Amino acid sequence: MLDKETLIIIDGSSLLHRAFYALPLLSTKDGIYTNGVYGFLTMLYKITDEYNPKYLCVAFDMKAPTFRHLEFDLYKANRQKAPNELSLQFPILKEVLKAMNINQIEIEGYEADDIAGTVARFGEEKNLNVILVSGDRDYLQLASDKSKVLVTKKGITELEVFDKEAMIDKYGITPEQFIDLKGLMGDKSDNIPGVPGIGEKTGLKLLKQFGSIENIYENIEEVSGNKLKESLIEYKQQAFLSRRLAEIVTSVPLELNLEELKYEEPDWERLKGLYEKLEFKSLIEKIPKDKIEINIEYYSSEFILIESEDKFQKIIDEILKSKEFAFKFVYGDENILKSEILGIAIKPKEHSTYYINFDGNELLLNFQNSFKDIFEREDILVSGHNIKNDILGLFKLGIKISSITFDSMIGEYLINPSETDYSISKLSNEYLNLNIEKEEELLGKGKNKKTYKVLSVDERGQYFAKILDLVYMLEDKIIGIIEGQGMKELYSDVELPLAEVLASMEYYGFKIDVEILKELGSEFDKEIDNLTKEIYELAGEEFNINSPKQLGEILFDKLDLPVIKKTKTGYSTDAEVLDKLKDKHPIVENILKYRQIVKLKSTYIDGLMNLVDENTDRIHSSFNQTVTNTGRISSTEPNLQNIPVKTEEGRKIRKAFVPQDEDYILIDGDYSQIELRVLAHISDDPKLKEAFYNNEDIHTKTASEVFNVPKEEVTSIMRSRAKAVNFGIVYGISDYGLSRDLNISRKEAKEYIDNYLKNYKKVKEYMEEIVESGKKEGYVETILNRRRYLPELKSRNYVVRSFGERVAMNTPIQGSAADIIKVAMVRVYKELKLRNLKSKLILQVHDELIIETYKDEKDEVKEILKNTMESSIKLNVPLKVDIMMGDSWYETK
Repeated sequence: MLDKETLIIIDGSSLLHRAFYALPLLSTKDGIYTNGVYGFLTMLYKITDEYNPKYLCVAFDMKAPTFRHLEFDLYKANRQKAPNELSLQFPILKEVLKAMNINQIEIEGYEADDIAGTVARFGEEKNLNVILVSGDRDYLQLASDKSKVLVTKKGITELEVFDKEAMIDKYGITPEQFIDLKGLMGDKSDNIPGVPGIGEKTGLKLLKQFGSIENIYENIEEVSGNKLKESLIEYKQQAFLSRRLAEIVTSVPLELNLEELKYEEPDWERLKGLYEKLEFKSLIEKIPKDKIEINIEYYSSEFILIESEDKFQKIIDEILKSKEFAFKFVYGDENILKSEILGIAIKPKEHSTYYINFDGNELLLNFQNSFKDIFEREDILVSGHNIKNDILGLFKLGIKISSITFDSMIGEYLINPSETDYSISKLSNEYLNLNIEKEEELLGKGKNKKTYKVLSVDERGQYFAKILDLVYMLEDKIIGIIEGQGMKELYSDVELPLAEVLASMEYYGFKIDVEILKELGSEFDKEIDNLTKEIYELAGEEFNINSPKQLGEILFDKLDLPVIKKTKTGYSTDAEVLDKLKDKHPIVENILKYRQIVKLKSTYIDGLMNLVDENTDRIHSSFNQTVTNTGRISSTEPNLQNIPVKTEEGRKIRKAFVPQDEDYILIDGDYSQIELRVLAHISDDPKLKEAFYNNEDIHTKTASEVFNVPKEEVTSIMRSRAKAVNFGIVYGISDYGLSRDLNISRKEAKEYIDNYLKNYKKVKEYMEEIVESGKKEGYVETILNRRRYLPELKSRNYVVRSFGERVAMNTPIQGSAADIIKVAMVRVYKELKLRNLKSKLILQVHDELIIETYKDEKDEVKEILKNTMESSIKLNVPLKVDIMMGDSWYETK
């Protein structure tokens, strides 16, 4: 053990790369690649065991350009894109490091080298022994009397150690002179040019003779060899540029704190879970046994099997007595709408759990007749877990539901919206310290996943009886937290009834005119053929347009277009590259168009055709209530949020979304600029509010304010840029982000943002105050008190902290918009149901609701939709809804 306290700084990006290429490609049975992560952790354990650090951090590169790219646009231009098998391991490694409580640092505009150099100098100032670990020999310039550099020598097993003395012994130059060496010889891996003709041997000889690049040029006549001297003179500017590019910055603007760099004890349970998931058996053995021995009981409950109708009355009597029950359907397939119902678990509160088996008998129809009244009574409260899926089962049986009072999954989502696992087993472990089998332990995962059909009746009954017992055990704890956080109304009046709305939308689906899809498919095929011919003509030969390799050869070898970047296999032809080449040759525009049409054909024509229910001619998308951090609803199979709208070809796909027959029409209610109206409400900015009260074009008004011109002199470009600023502010955009969006300089983008905030002073105050509030409270809230926790705001890492600040600014806006549309959905659905109308709410996407409307009811539905949406939540600016009608979704927009 070293005398002084030790700080270890690891170049995370470099070491993960080194480990990935040093070890054979490993993956788990679920297909998760792990060799890089495993190699990195093996090295980490070896280093920490040997040096016993008190402080430890890992530095990572970011994808964003650095100051070096800004000075020399060809910096690292020859770098090949990392293979997916490697790229996918970065987030896994970061998750493991988080569980290990190891500090991770990354910052936009700088590389991991610069972060490491800055932290190293900080450590030296604190009189620590500093150990830098990397696979990059550039780090040798950081070696000193106080800092050692450990460079991987062979794979991940050998490390070469350098301090200042070792550098002089091996190379005959100091670490500082190593920067000059890089300036002279350059670096092919980073595309640093150096001086042509100078390699390591010549560079070392020059530095040993003259000491520095400056001295070489001051004494240029003393350089032996005319060719070498001429090269040095000709490439003098390049030599100094190369040195600047090679020098590691040690003054990155980091807020460093020794306490935050402490090598703390890991979250052992979380680490063990990750190691199990990644199948790192040897690393699990490194976890101290006393750290993971938690007292967990295996909970089990009895159930009563029901296989005859004469037992139904006993269950009904108990429900009527307790006035509350929980239930869970057991389906034979993951596609609930097409699945048979194998059984149902029912638990009257404070009574036994019953499992009614429908598999192989005639009980389902009898159940439907006997229990319909129980589910539809408003004075009987119903609970469950992921109850939307069970409401779908009721719809299949022609049963409505009236009084949902508790859903443990939705409750946990409100409490922890950033989680990805809301399973009953996870909640039971977290809240009750109990453990039941996870679904994957019963059924398996991936391709080998079974269905409940293969389980015995006893296994089904036992498992689902446990779930219902646990639902009631969780109820008080989850409701207590929700009430304590002021979300009771959001939970009871919005999220719980929304489960029924989403189930209804899934159940009814959206009619697809298959013939229109086929016609569009034929149109796209013809356009693809025409584009293919044009591309071949412009290329002068036929080739595989879908092959990046062949396309690269045509563009860069044959047509001699400028190379933007390369990959491991050749030239890059990704969208970013082609976008930069659009004005260089007409073939590029055609290729971009070709890709767009091919994508539309495969994803939206062929994709939708495969999802149309052959019995109903409808698609039944799954609407997800517990996925997004902001409270927004998402959809899958298909993702209706992504139906294209930016191009006419994309919009045409909406022509296939039609009413069920000629007696119906589609009515669309679309909130006008809801997020900007929420911003006006939250910030209470007088100018924004005035625009909405006067029904002005907000983007024209903003352009007038930002560009300081009268409204009548606002050009279309000004309005377009003001629109980008308006929506950019909502999402916490930076000058860099806006400059990329508008293809303007960062300076110009910053002027736009600064002018906006000068004119809308209350918006600026809101942005500053919400970030401060988020830092103080640890979370931000929507207008209905929906919370999002933001630990990122307290991060020492600038990039992570900046992300947290952007999220703090936009979550109350996006989340409040989500609250508003959800309230509207619940109220519109309830009103249609209350009036017993034939019209059905069938879709929510972004800020719009679509009702499949019986034509005789259209005036009533228009009134319901507009009035309900505009009055869903009272803001201090009016909510405006645009109502459109049509015989297809396309016609309503």
